[in-house]
Amino acid sequence: MRIVAGRWRGRRLKAPAGEAVRPTGDRVREAWMSIVQLHIPGAVAADLFAGTGALGIEALSRGAASVEFVDLAPASLALLKENLALLGASPVEAIVRRADALRVAAERADDPWDLAFADPPYRQGLATELAERWLEAPFAAILGIEHDVQEPLPGAHDTRRYGITALSFYYRDRATPRGGAGSTT
Repeated sequence: MRIVAGRWRGRRLKAPAGEAVRPTGDRVREAWMSIVQLHIPGAVAADLFAGTGALGIEALSRGAASVEFVDLAPASLALLKENLALLGASPVEAIVRRADALRVAAERADDPWDLAFADPPYRQGLATELAERWLEAPFAAILGIEHDVQEPLPGAHDTRRYGITALSFYYRDRATPRGGAGSTT
């Protein structure tokens, strides 16, 4: 895995061994960032179900003010902290929390993030549950969720497909970001 753009462009991230964690691929991550690129500089963001932290690290590299990385798995958090240390990310810009991403998202409804990235494990219904929570009480101005194309998400404003992967976006103001082209579903 490599960082696609920004201050850490081209730097490699450590990836987990085995298949327990499925990091977002470079192509999908690059497309994701292109869709929200105009909203990244200065953003307060979250990387929910962070895993290796590739999404949040990409956002920091592209100028996000801070990213809150949330995951429950100790092994993922250890690898994430290692990646942040390799890059020299400060603890002010990269906040790492061992917590349930769904609970943390619900807590942010009164103080929403500018951007939230979420890559929950596939085929467990977590992407749908996260989308439903956002629809009830938006916890970010823009939410992007990576999910299996076989799990269509409720109420998405824009969905893009990349092989077996889909990215669904939710916008608090219901407007497509200036960098986006609208729904492809």
